[in-house]
Amino acid sequence: MDADLDTLATALYVRVDDLLKTFPEQVPPRPRVGIAPKLVDAELVTLAVMQALLGFTSEARWLRYARAHLRPLFPYLPQQPGYNKRLRKLVGTISWLIGVLGREVSVFTDDVWIADSTPVECGRSRETAKRSALAGFAEYGYCPSHTRYFWGLRLHLLCTLGGLPVGAALTGAKADERLVLLDILTDPTLAGHRPGQTLIADKNYYGREFEATLAATGIELLRPARKGETERPGARFFKPLRQIIESINDTFKGQLDLEAHGGHTPTGVIVRIWQRVLALTAAIWHNDTIGAPVKRSLTAYDH
Repeated sequence: MDADLDTLATALYVRVDDLLKTFPEQVPPRPRVGIAPKLVDAELVTLAVMQALLGFTSEARWLRYARAHLRPLFPYLPQQPGYNKRLRKLVGTISWLIGVLGREVSVFTDDVWIADSTPVECGRSRETAKRSALAGFAEYGYCPSHTRYFWGLRLHLLCTLGGLPVGAALTGAKADERLVLLDILTDPTLAGHRPGQTLIADKNYYGREFEATLAATGIELLRPARKGETERPGARFFKPLRQIIESINDTFKGQLDLEAHGGHTPTGVIVRIWQRVLALTAAIWHNDTIGAPVKRSLTAYDH
């Protein structure tokens, strides 16, 4: 068993390079005539994952660190504007890789999912909310878990009990969590899990029509009872499972600096969020490959 960042980076680069050569339609098209890039897309994706795992929220600082410490792995490193521009162009590729790597993890086929959303703050001042390029995408919202209002987005996650993301979406802060979840579940790669899938969520995922839609796809919803409702099945599991959900959110916010993304445009924010989701997926994928006892552990990769 070899759980360290260099080993993960090497394994990830090899797998991503193979995938992008097998599915060239998943990368942005390039002109047939021109200078070939010195840093291939698989190297760029690997760099982005390492940046997230090592906690560098500034791309300029990250590239200075990489030039000083990672030259044996990456002989050529771009300047920050070029790194940022190419990373934004790969937003669709990164999203696709999250799903592909996730499906290669053994726990992807678990028959219990958990659903939740967490705030992604994008600014605090009134001037930022008015003048930012994110205005119209980011919104004012309220987070009852932390009793705070915020201006930004929500990251909606569908995960296994081990914390592996099997579906994700980024929306405005006021988006209906139920509608977003139903949209995530339309992904054809998730269809193989039904019927018999159990979904555990909080009390915001309610409604007769919503639950009927889930039941029609073979998914059993377990959630706490709302005020005025009779006790629902599975109530004894909700408190410990709530801790699991908060632990997954804390991995994103405490270890992967989710709210310190630094994005100022919709594409910039989206690619930075997917960069962190891919980093967690890649760590779980590698831990699963090497047989690590705890799959959602980033300790071996964050230094």
